[in-house]
Amino acid sequence: MKKTIAIGIQDFEKIRNNQIFYIDKTNFIKEWWDKKDDVTLITRPRRFGKTLNMNMLECFFSNKYEGRSDLFEGLDIWKHEEYRKLQGTYPVIFLSFAGVKYTNYENTRKSINEIIANCYDQYSWLIDSDTLSENDKKYRKKINTEMDDSTAATSLNNLCKHLYNHYGKKCIIILDEYDTPLQEAYVNNFWNELVAYTRALFNNTFKTNPYMERGIMTGITRVSKESVFSDLNNLNVVTTTSDEYATAFGFTEKEVFEATDAQGMTEIDKQKIKQWYDGFVFGNVKDIYNPWSIINYLDKGKIDKYWANTSGNGLISKLLQKGDNALKINFESLLQGESIIASIDEQIVFNQLDNNIDAVWSLLLASGYLKVADYTEYAALDDESQLTYTLKLTNLETTIMFREMINGWFKNTSSFNSFVKAMFNGDVDDMNGYMNRIALSTFSYFDTGNTPSDDAPERFYHGFVLGLLVDNVNDYTITSNRESGFGRYDIMLEPKNEANPAVIIEFKVINKNTGEKDLSDTADNAIKQINDKKYKESLIAKGINEANILIYGFAFEGKKVLIKKG
Repeated sequence: MKKTIAIGIQDFEKIRNNQIFYIDKTNFIKEWWDKKDDVTLITRPRRFGKTLNMNMLECFFSNKYEGRSDLFEGLDIWKHEEYRKLQGTYPVIFLSFAGVKYTNYENTRKSINEIIANCYDQYSWLIDSDTLSENDKKYRKKINTEMDDSTAATSLNNLCKHLYNHYGKKCIIILDEYDTPLQEAYVNNFWNELVAYTRALFNNTFKTNPYMERGIMTGITRVSKESVFSDLNNLNVVTTTSDEYATAFGFTEKEVFEATDAQGMTEIDKQKIKQWYDGFVFGNVKDIYNPWSIINYLDKGKIDKYWANTSGNGLISKLLQKGDNALKINFESLLQGESIIASIDEQIVFNQLDNNIDAVWSLLLASGYLKVADYTEYAALDDESQLTYTLKLTNLETTIMFREMINGWFKNTSSFNSFVKAMFNGDVDDMNGYMNRIALSTFSYFDTGNTPSDDAPERFYHGFVLGLLVDNVNDYTITSNRESGFGRYDIMLEPKNEANPAVIIEFKVINKNTGEKDLSDTADNAIKQINDKKYKESLIAKGINEANILIYGFAFEGKKVLIKKG
């Protein structure tokens, strides 16, 4: 039977009261409770049902929902008699940092303090309780947005104590999207200040808290233990590569196709959904779909980049633009449907993102943009087992998102498409005119340092290659820094139709120490390298006519560019 599809509802009670479409994830309650872990951190990509599942936990355990069996009747959890007795029996503190997105430390700190103060306000009647001492009542009056850091650090610990004294039961603490303010702190350069604040808060809340029964946190990333979890040795961390809770977040293929059948959709709908939205992998479970795209498709009945469009992806774009040549070359391979090999450290160290390529792949994996296609175990020097991962872009939706992101880097360069046409036509004069204008208007996007360095132009051109790829991937196989002949070319565009021209490009920065007087000498040396190293050989071996191979030498000095045709 068709259900009402509602977009963006993260309130479990509202969904159940209004008979809104819902895929039953209540077995997560049993799985989590049976594990008996002191504190659990579960990381999943955005829009994967983290908040709804946390709200479901609150509705199940919180004594505010005592007697609300109607919320769970007919669902999987209600099949277990012993769990029916648990419903509505614990004091629960629920916090979400999802909305803490500020560009400075002071506003971030105030926002978190306000969230804590709101938790106290939910139990404002405790101020008149006989279970609170006079000192407890004085402390309660200190809880506000302006409270000092030491008060904030112990605030949730003390609230647990007040609730324990009143109810005689320890508290369950739920913290949703714990890492949202931490990511903002990294992007906006107040990381150190916020880390000191959150480390003290988390330690007092989840470690040195005798009044906590269990704790659970969710987020997108596992921030390094040294940063905010240095004292939490009672923390069970569940990431996208873990087998625990593998089907609790996101929809399995069986769940998706049962939903399409219930909504009266066709096999063609299923094929479209699988092509676009399948591909997430959690632990050893494959064919996981992101709920946001599926629910939107069920509601609207048409394909779109629903999940990809729910975020500005600013951090990801920044990392790709600033990344070195190795990152850009690997990303070109990913965009063409190929895989890369990487070492993954799921403890994200944000201050390593600028200079550690594996940290970037780790962030992309945690965020859902990459998936694990395979992994290999090997023995490291310290005799501990290590893993290397084979990674691919998750699905068609994420691939198109990245192509459009890269296109956006060039959206203000109206001459870009004209440059590509000139390149295929062998029109060097137009290429030079267009390229110099592009370099002047776009160069700053790809300079990774505070001051331009010798390799900054090369980084710009690798970004330029990605732009080429977006528009020509259907007609050309585009590769970078691959072996051919007796060396490695910079860029090769191999036509899928032999009637189209092939292109080889070599980039060189002027080097006056080798006798180059000007950019003309440098461009000549680039062309000479293409010929001397026989870069054409791989194309000729594939049957491409040598006369149909265009070669170009790009010479640059700062923002000055000169292109010559060989």
